[in-house]
Amino acid sequence: MTARSDLEKIFAVDGPLARAIRDYRPRHQQIAMAQAVREAIIGNRPLVAEAGTGTGKTFAYLVPALLSGGKVIISTGTKTLQDQLFNRDLPTVREALGVPATIALLKGRANYVCPWHLERALAAGKLASRAEVLHLNAIARFAKVTASGDKAECSEVPEDSGAWQLCTSTRENCLGQECAYVKECFVINARREALTADIIVVNHHLFFADVMLKDDGMGELLPAVNTVIFDEAHQLPEVAGLFFGASVGTGQILDLARDAKLEGIAAAKDYPPLQEAAQALEKAAKDLRLAFKHEGRLAVAQWLQHPDAIAALAHLQQRLDELGRHLEAQAGRSEGLANCLRRCQELTQSLQAWQAAKVSASGTAPADMEGGGGQAAVRWVEVTAYGATFNLTPLSVAPFFKRQLEGHPRAWIFTSATLAVGEDFSHFCSALGLTQAQTGCWGSPFDYPSHALLYCPTGMPDPNHPDYSEAVVEACWPVIRAAQGRAFVLCTSLRAMRRIHELLALRIENAALDLPLLLQGQRPKAELLDAFRRLGNAVLVASQSFWEGVDVPGEALSLVIIDKLPFAPPDDPVLAARIDSCKRQGRNAFFEVQLPRAVISMKQGAGRLIRSETDRGVLMVCDPRLVEKPYGRRIWQSLPPMRRTRELGEVEAFFGNLEN
Repeated sequence: MTARSDLEKIFAVDGPLARAIRDYRPRHQQIAMAQAVREAIIGNRPLVAEAGTGTGKTFAYLVPALLSGGKVIISTGTKTLQDQLFNRDLPTVREALGVPATIALLKGRANYVCPWHLERALAAGKLASRAEVLHLNAIARFAKVTASGDKAECSEVPEDSGAWQLCTSTRENCLGQECAYVKECFVINARREALTADIIVVNHHLFFADVMLKDDGMGELLPAVNTVIFDEAHQLPEVAGLFFGASVGTGQILDLARDAKLEGIAAAKDYPPLQEAAQALEKAAKDLRLAFKHEGRLAVAQWLQHPDAIAALAHLQQRLDELGRHLEAQAGRSEGLANCLRRCQELTQSLQAWQAAKVSASGTAPADMEGGGGQAAVRWVEVTAYGATFNLTPLSVAPFFKRQLEGHPRAWIFTSATLAVGEDFSHFCSALGLTQAQTGCWGSPFDYPSHALLYCPTGMPDPNHPDYSEAVVEACWPVIRAAQGRAFVLCTSLRAMRRIHELLALRIENAALDLPLLLQGQRPKAELLDAFRRLGNAVLVASQSFWEGVDVPGEALSLVIIDKLPFAPPDDPVLAARIDSCKRQGRNAFFEVQLPRAVISMKQGAGRLIRSETDRGVLMVCDPRLVEKPYGRRIWQSLPPMRRTRELGEVEAFFGNLEN
């Protein structure tokens, strides 16, 4: 029996998968991808595989992975897919194939209850609200009965509750083998299971923590595996940049101040200066954030234009030094205080290194800069509603990642629905140094020409026009009415999102229509999605976080509106430095850097529309550049093969036919 016929039997209409899975249908794209994955595993080679929506790529890599008999890491971009693989997909395929493989789920330590920090939080009793007090008590009850300690299993407490921060650990504040609760540690138990399992499900952040940080023995995982599979692989270059660079932020400093206060209460209650120094540091960290008037990403030249922030950073460093002196005086009284001293010293060194980094006019630090790993790095500041982070990001992660590929022989599988521009993988491959990778592109089996319409309205102004959002609402309102709601309006900026939401609210009110209008940020993302599915005729206005990883099959989502082509802002410090580097090498930065990123984002947004074989819908792209600019052709040719129109009447007729 050949390998191909073996796989064809497994994926056949009367095969083991069909017997195990309700409504299973064979797809030739799935079989072809599974064969390519198997060949890569056998040959210990890298494979880059794009598989369109509905291909069944998860089973296409799970079947050969389970049949290989080797140890496999599967890394995902989201915890949602991680949980789905571990709880549903892997057990289903394993049972169908009758393979005795063991499976382990491993998340970052912030996902597990820490008995040490839980005890400290209960003893301190200082929480922001009565709700968090109730949440903390619920976590304490959960910790007594759970086998895994995974907070995803504690349904009583919302994932975004502040109580979780008090009773989970970070890499910085974990006491490791010195902890009094080391034998009961959920993180250590999860890692122990992972080390002995055949299939380990992690996420991209944890994978890179394993590779780069060697976090307390976590680095034992990678050397032992035969195959690494990255699902949602389009996220890898950005995630890799976080780990192959260096960053220090006010969030870490606030965590230190909080932990120093808690440890002081537990072990040095008779030494008030420690509490005072921790409180002063906490205030200094908050003042640093307030010194920035706006959120956003700042290059070095922009940072130097914020004298108040520069002074606030200097004051923060003084407060860190002061806390360090008091911690040094008390560190011998507990392991927790000793750990806080070490963290305080590391944060001081990180802030000093960031400020000492010399950068060129383009914002890049020289190749020997600490945190750059021998490669040029970009120095920049990110300011959010919650804090400020000082970053050094490599200009390219390819040299770092290439070293991993050249290590112990193993198969590397990279898969996603969005990796290529057309069928060109060069952007993704060059970003990760995948010079020798095999590539494969398997389109969706869905009938896009019959089931979907791509609509680009006429008469739209230039996307930089000050009244562009008004024009978007003017153009999309009749389409929303024709669709009877059931729409995502995906925006490329938070400002546009808020303005479009405001204008749509007026339209709905004036028309006296019963169309529920939802806005990203009004409620947690999971709650918004649940409400959208339940209502059945809602309009959700959202920004970047809803462009990918969101699954709403069925009639509840029949219209996806995109306001602009998703080009990243050219003033993003890291992107600007990469564009500058590309230009200095005599290459075309627009076609090599900016356009491929926009195509991938566009494919992600468009991918929200058709999620099953019976789905029908319209993708409306308001940006006239899709039609009027030569590069627009490359964008729409990378999208699924929908029927195209510029006529509103065709769109209204499409929705009219759906109702009949």
